[in-house]
Amino acid sequence: MRPLEGITVVTLEHAIAAPFATRQLADLGARVIKIERPGVGDFARGYDERVRGMASHFVWTNRSKESLTLDVKHPEAQLILRRLIMEQADVVVQNLAPGAAARLGLSYAALSEAKPGLIVCDISGYGSDGPYRDKKAYDLLIQSEAGFVSVTGSPDEPAKAGPSIADISAGMYAYTNILAALLQRGRTGRGQHIDISMLESLVEWTSYPLYYAFDGAAPPPRTGASHATIYPYGPFPAGDGKTVMLGLQNEREWALFCSKVLLTPELAADPRFASNSKRSAARAELRALIVAAFAPLTAAEVVARLDEAQIANANVNTMSEVWTHPQLAARGRWTEVASPVGNIPALLPPGSWEQQKPRMDAVPALGQHTDAILAELGYGAPRIAQLRTEQAI
Repeated sequence: MRPLEGITVVTLEHAIAAPFATRQLADLGARVIKIERPGVGDFARGYDERVRGMASHFVWTNRSKESLTLDVKHPEAQLILRRLIMEQADVVVQNLAPGAAARLGLSYAALSEAKPGLIVCDISGYGSDGPYRDKKAYDLLIQSEAGFVSVTGSPDEPAKAGPSIADISAGMYAYTNILAALLQRGRTGRGQHIDISMLESLVEWTSYPLYYAFDGAAPPPRTGASHATIYPYGPFPAGDGKTVMLGLQNEREWALFCSKVLLTPELAADPRFASNSKRSAARAELRALIVAAFAPLTAAEVVARLDEAQIANANVNTMSEVWTHPQLAARGRWTEVASPVGNIPALLPPGSWEQQKPRMDAVPALGQHTDAILAELGYGAPRIAQLRTEQAI
């Protein structure tokens, strides 16, 4: 039995943050009923067509869910949603525009009065109050507001993260807070209101550079793919044109790097590089020495030396190389899930339990489960057809 089997989540979600959170719950066995707009659905369905005509973001964050189409502005659809929550839901998740859920009668205050055990998780850009409450919040905008962009990129130009980390951070905090609320409900019988802010989530993740710049100090510099404050720690070219990523953490590793990788043991005692702070300050000089030492070697030969010296290193893989990564293959981390366009590969969730496989069900078609869910609520086929004619579903 999966840990969340028997838990039902009703989610009014779009884009990434809320769908990512609820997919984690589905992985652990929860039943997740995704409310989508008739004919349109979650707008993330239309971001691209990279997965055999389906959107990459949607495929990633929506497997193992049921899709119920409801026009939540239609009176009958509102009644259906209310019944679904009151009769079946343990958790309600929403990342609608600020205030929209409350206007639909879906605030924690409104719902918990009738159902005290209900857990309601609201995800927004800036939180449920404060001067920024009503600002639109997309991932790149939050990366900027959180200061993340200011410490990422090259000295000449800031950069965003490739993945949508503001959404991901908010989704993960929503997920963990919901798990904690379920534990608390098991002890007290009462639900909980969870207010997740993308800004607060990403500021938490950016707290190392935040503290580095504490009390007016200068922030860590933007250093591309190199570490901002530890050196050598980053990408270095080998003689065959490939790049090797390596990182040192302490003085013992520095001495090993000099003797076994650079083959210049005397460099370890060079006063220019006698501590991490000195190496970081003199990184241009040190980089030139490292690049010169690597120039006669292939990337594979550099990695062999690094491995022999037990210096941390990595390949700078492309996306296509990650699909065929030997470590993921050796650990059997790939499986397949069904979808409206056939089976597609999917990575098993990190932290999978040995005793029970995670739930890895299909990516749903828009409205795929509408009739079945309405039948559970007692709606017959003629009434369902009428609701469809009225465009309520």
